[in-house]
Amino acid sequence: MSKASLDIKDLQLNALLEVTQAVNNNLPEGDLLKIYRFILLADLKVEKLALYGEENGRWICRVHFGTKIDFTNHDLPKKYLLLQKGKKVSDDVFSEFTSVFPVRHKKKLLAVVFLKGGLDDREQNRFLNALTNIILVAIENKKLARKQIAQEAYRRELEIAKKVQNFLFPKELPKNERLQIEAFYLPHHDVGGDYYDYIQLNEDKFLICIADVSGKGVPAALLMSNFQASLRALVRHSINLEEIITGLNLTTHRSGNAENFITFFTATYDFRSCTLEYINCGHNEIILKSGGKIQLLTEGTTVLGMLNPLPFIESKKIENLTDFFILCYTDGLTETFNEKNELFEFDRLKNIVEKEDSSDISRLQNIILDSLQKFKGEGDFHDDITMLSCRVENS
Repeated sequence: MSKASLDIKDLQLNALLEVTQAVNNNLPEGDLLKIYRFILLADLKVEKLALYGEENGRWICRVHFGTKIDFTNHDLPKKYLLLQKGKKVSDDVFSEFTSVFPVRHKKKLLAVVFLKGGLDDREQNRFLNALTNIILVAIENKKLARKQIAQEAYRRELEIAKKVQNFLFPKELPKNERLQIEAFYLPHHDVGGDYYDYIQLNEDKFLICIADVSGKGVPAALLMSNFQASLRALVRHSINLEEIITGLNLTTHRSGNAENFITFFTATYDFRSCTLEYINCGHNEIILKSGGKIQLLTEGTTVLGMLNPLPFIESKKIENLTDFFILCYTDGLTETFNEKNELFEFDRLKNIVEKEDSSDISRLQNIILDSLQKFKGEGDFHDDITMLSCRVENS
């Protein structure tokens, strides 16, 4: 073997040693690519290079040098993804290179490398391919490790959110001669941003509520858990609805950084005075059915958390109300799509409540859910779905 060949072997061994040490030292991706670039320039005498790798479904240029064109602005044409071995480049925007070759690991395409210059030697080409493979496999492993760490962190966060959310909903709902409450909750993800509650205020008065936070998943569930804790704390100090809503808005504004908001409906009923008082905070139209007639509970204020103080707030009272039914729900119900991309919509829900007997609220909720399921067909739900039904008999 000639002295020149031995020198090249030494260069290759030194390059591999440097790269191996860099990988073992867990250097960042940018540093690995800088070492790769230096070896190609200094040791292999490569004049021009563009290395393409996959990033979020796109094949983009991750490192290039010596080129007239900035290849970071050029996506890789699909024909180069079909390469099985190296070939000459003779056309299109990559014509300033002389050759292109794919880099694979376990049959998976890791990169496509364009070159000009370098030592025209088959063994050198094998070395270049091996060097590129080592660098890119190390980078892929780093990505995989980051993904696994992120998944584990999300799993732990999800477990916490589930435990927190289990405390959100009341464990038991009243089912007696004068008050019956039923609820249904279907989160779109493992945890959701909907919430309902029932709170006994005193012997003659109770509170019901329903809420929907903007956003989905763990962040929405955690924000809603903070909201529920605030509501419970506020109710211990006051049963005045306007004071409660003012406090909830302030808490949501702070915890959501004015970036998230919550739609909310709450109502109290006093058995002694036969009075229903409510505030609707930008929530859906709540349905009240009494004496066979429908009334929509829509007044109150705007959504909570976006503005502090609230621009306006006013509770509404309905007096001399004895026997009645209330249906509260979140917009995941009325905004469910069918296979024709049509919405279930409020009018369909309202028609069911008008037509059906509301004395058995469990049966009525099942009728609504059956109708929703038939309407949806084989498609998926795209949002959390929550219903809270309340039936009072106070004649």
